[in-house]
Amino acid sequence: MDNLTTITLAKLLGAFFYYPPNSKVTAPLMQALLHIDHLAKWPNLPLIYEQCNILANQIGNPDLDYQFSLLFEGQGTMPAPPWGSFYLDTEHLLLGESQACYHRFLQQHGLTLNTGMNEPDDQFGLMLMAYAILLENNNYTAAKQLIDEHLMIWSSAYLKELKNNKISAFYRALAVIAEQYLQMH
Repeated sequence: MDNLTTITLAKLLGAFFYYPPNSKVTAPLMQALLHIDHLAKWPNLPLIYEQCNILANQIGNPDLDYQFSLLFEGQGTMPAPPWGSFYLDTEHLLLGESQACYHRFLQQHGLTLNTGMNEPDDQFGLMLMAYAILLENNNYTAAKQLIDEHLMIWSSAYLKELKNNKISAFYRALAVIAEQYLQMH
């Protein structure tokens, strides 16, 4: 996969894992998401195509933003918390040592994630977007370090939980696509 494709997919997936589907950020990206099967040479294209069809069938669902809220913002028990520290820290502390380590990594590479939200930096979508920024800045060593040392060590557990969620077919499909994307690295 070439660098531009890697960046584009990281930004696209990152946005949908961080912002609600009908937000100002993601709404204009919906068509790109629905045709993500054309954006890369996927190893399992039939699987990606199937997920794109699932996404397309969910677009008109008026509950998508609510599903996002349940899965990513937390109303009650979250079936798939999107923060690495939840999976890496023994007590599932969101601001635990793994998050602090990742925060130091970001600072070392001049990245400040100012989203206006008070949440840990190790959110799955934010991590994908940080990865894209490092690649855009030609900081390939740091980008590889982010993927290898900060994202891949927990993302499979997270994506497995998200693929098994009972709340949203949209996010089950998105989890499959993200899993396939990460397997290409």
